[in-house]
This record gives sequence, structure tokens and C-alpha cells, in this order.
Amino acid sequence: MEKKRFSIADRLRSFKYAGRGIARLIGREHNAWIHCAAAVCVVAAGFLFGLSGLEWVAVVLCIGAVLAAEGINSAIEALCDKVSPEYDESIGHAKDLAAGAVLILAVMSVVVGLLIFIPKVILFFAR
Repeated sequence: MEKKRFSIADRLRSFKYAGRGIARLIGREHNAWIHCAAAVCVVAAGFLFGLSGLEWVAVVLCIGAVLAAEGINSAIEALCDKVSPEYDESIGHAKDLAAGAVLILAVMSVVVGLLIFIPKVILFFAR
């Protein structure tokens, strides 16, 4: 592979491609819609309950990690489907692993959310 020189124009163009990828993820991937809906609910609850700075850091990192994992999973699935349109056990294995990674992150994000919000909900109703 030929080594290209650093170019600010190329770096700026890469942001355009990344933005297009984010738009595709949110516009076309059904599971990303679910993650986005959950994120909107969590952010609204965060404002309602007045999260601390560190709690916001945890929430934002979880939202970003889950959406990024969903993007990687979607890319893997699209590539696998292109490379092997017919069923292939090893392709199915790769797709299952990628989907499992998203599920692990999503479940751990729910755990983080519960750790943050349960005490706040208890205090809210204890008043």
C-alpha cells in the first residue's frame, strides 16, 4: 500500500464520510432507533433528576458506546451479507459475536442506569 502524505483536506473529508455513516446508522438501522429512543428517555430523566457531572459522564459514555457498537455491528453484518449472501456458518458466527457484543454493552448500560437512577427515584418518592 502506498503511503499518502498528510492532508488536512483529506482529514476534513473523513468527517463527511463519518457523518454519512452516523446518518445511515440512525436513519436505516432499526436497533439504532431503539437505542436512540432509550437515550432520549435517559437524557430526559437525567435532566428531571438533576444528575451530577460524573453521572452525566457515565450516561454519555454508555450512550456513545452502545451506538458505536451498534454501528460496528451493522457494518460487520452488511459486509458479511455482501461477501457471503448465502448462509455460511462462520459468517453467522461472526455476526452473532458482533450482535452479542452490542447486547453486552446494552445490558451493562442498563445496569449503570439502574445504579444511577434507582436511588434518585427512591428519594423522589420518599418525599
